[in-house]
Amino acid sequence: MTATTSLLDRCRQAIATVDDPEYPGVSIVDLGLVESLDVRGATATVGLIPTFSGCPALDMIANDVHRAVSQVDEISTVEVKWLSAPVWSVDRLAEGTQQQLAVDFTVAVQIGTGPVLCPRCGTATSHLSMFGPSRCRSVHRCESCREPVEVMRS
Repeated sequence: MTATTSLLDRCRQAIATVDDPEYPGVSIVDLGLVESLDVRGATATVGLIPTFSGCPALDMIANDVHRAVSQVDEISTVEVKWLSAPVWSVDRLAEGTQQQLAVDFTVAVQIGTGPVLCPRCGTATSHLSMFGPSRCRSVHRCESCREPVEVMRS
């Protein structure tokens, strides 16, 4: 970092180091959880959007954001807030994140109402269950390789 890097930019960079607990190597920024960042004096306020309100990782994510931003020189107070609006959707994923989830975690992303493609072979999947390992994911099965596929959804 250079001396000309603004305090706001340094706080943004700190937040970008926070990974989602379920997806190591995928930042909460890439997942679209960061809605706002306000820096006034030595106080940083971070507004986050949960993938769903009952996510068991909310406290962990908030603590990780607090810890990361607290390490920024000139910041003495950090406030992390979970916002109820706007509602998170897969449309908030950063470019390349869908591919990263497919390659690193074999998780597909359902965008719109079109077919969900298998992250292993690219074939269309069929819906098995609305309920997956967490409320933001469902379970499909690949029509070709017959593997179960976790699907991140809004």
